[in-house]
Amino acid sequence: MKSKLLIFCLLTFNFIFGATVKITITSLPANHPFDEDIYIAGDFNTWDPGNQSYKLTKNDNNTYSITLTGSGTIKFKFTRGSWAKVEKGTNCVELSNRTFTYGPSENYNAQIINWADKCGGTHTAQPNVSVVKDSFFIPQLNRYRRIWICLPPDYSASQKKYPVLYMHDGQNLFDSFYSFAGEWGIDESLNTLFSQGNTGCIVIGIDNGGTQRLNEYSPWKNPSYGGGEGDLYSRFIVETLKPYMDSNYRTLPDRLNTGIMGSSMGGLISFYAGLKYQDIFSKVGIFSPSLWFSPECYTFAAQTQKKSDMKMYFLAGGQESGVAQDCRNMMNTLKSSGYTDEEMTLKEVPSGQHSEWFWKQEFQAAYLWMFPSTVKTEEIKKNDIRVYPNPVNDLIFIEHENASSNEAEIYNIYGNKIRTIELKKGNTEINIKDIPSGLYYLMIKEKNGLLATKFLKI
Repeated sequence: MKSKLLIFCLLTFNFIFGATVKITITSLPANHPFDEDIYIAGDFNTWDPGNQSYKLTKNDNNTYSITLTGSGTIKFKFTRGSWAKVEKGTNCVELSNRTFTYGPSENYNAQIINWADKCGGTHTAQPNVSVVKDSFFIPQLNRYRRIWICLPPDYSASQKKYPVLYMHDGQNLFDSFYSFAGEWGIDESLNTLFSQGNTGCIVIGIDNGGTQRLNEYSPWKNPSYGGGEGDLYSRFIVETLKPYMDSNYRTLPDRLNTGIMGSSMGGLISFYAGLKYQDIFSKVGIFSPSLWFSPECYTFAAQTQKKSDMKMYFLAGGQESGVAQDCRNMMNTLKSSGYTDEEMTLKEVPSGQHSEWFWKQEFQAAYLWMFPSTVKTEEIKKNDIRVYPNPVNDLIFIEHENASSNEAEIYNIYGNKIRTIELKKGNTEINIKDIPSGLYYLMIKEKNGLLATKFLKI
């Protein structure tokens, strides 16, 4: 009876006054920078990685400690002030959240195996990529997140305004040092296009929330995997992040110049945000979307009527079980809501897998289809020669009413001849499916000069 009474008293004390735990970091990696502070971030401080109230005290023996008061179970991780400097496991793998359940008065000893920024490896981000903020506050979710930006190469040397593309899983977009399984190489792809005459685009990368990723990337709950915070995450982009970017950078803020893109669960949330906020986005990149995660997305698509013209680029790999069929089913559903074939495209790649290398490979073509306004195309004003459609996918048509030559030549931007074409009277149809994506010149050599124009293969 006395033991039951004691337990009841202890539980009552914990409930009313809260229990305490002394958390001590007893071991640190060999490359730990002892001139930097260590913080604890968790569900008790809105996962703020650099909250001064939760800075650990450095002890004489190079251990670090902090005492917390509370009740129930807490989840947390250690950082050195930002999520770019969060603790990692062996071989720099992502760690699950630590957990602790309060008792009357306890100690919790921890070992830090690695820090994210000290794991070795090579940074691959180009000079025009930077971090906007390590800890950008998400008021809709009461969390913090790192935000990246990739600016066009001529941004600092001009006063131009640029279209904007918002992307998820920011860790995997620009820098392989932070990526989980390889990066997309967004910066390299856009810089290459810029060197070929593309006018450029600003890309905003939003880091995923690690263990919160599935929750944030679906508006609907999956009974096995979570979800349900996607609407709040989308509101963050629309209500908080976009206004910040439009105020601090030279953007073209209208919907016709704003897109959103992601892969897997990022494809699902891009699809949702694009349809819900048609007044904000006109372009949506939907790579290998996890439509299976939330079957409610089909109902949402059927019930959300078209309000404005859109461009929706679906991508599916042949090695992704069921993804291509899911995309076709969704496109059929969207047609019932008023969208046309011209507003949607599905690219199926037989060798494509659910992997970063596949999405990296396909980014450039998707970007050019979504943002044709960034492509500089030139046509002879006398209508001596014209190519269409431009940009082109497989078939291109050449109008050459006044050309006296019976052949044309295609050159790449490096001056290498790719193909010689026999011209027919009126219009000539050419299949260029086998030509790699990029910018090309079409030339017809005439006695009195040269007829030339550009076209873009996507």
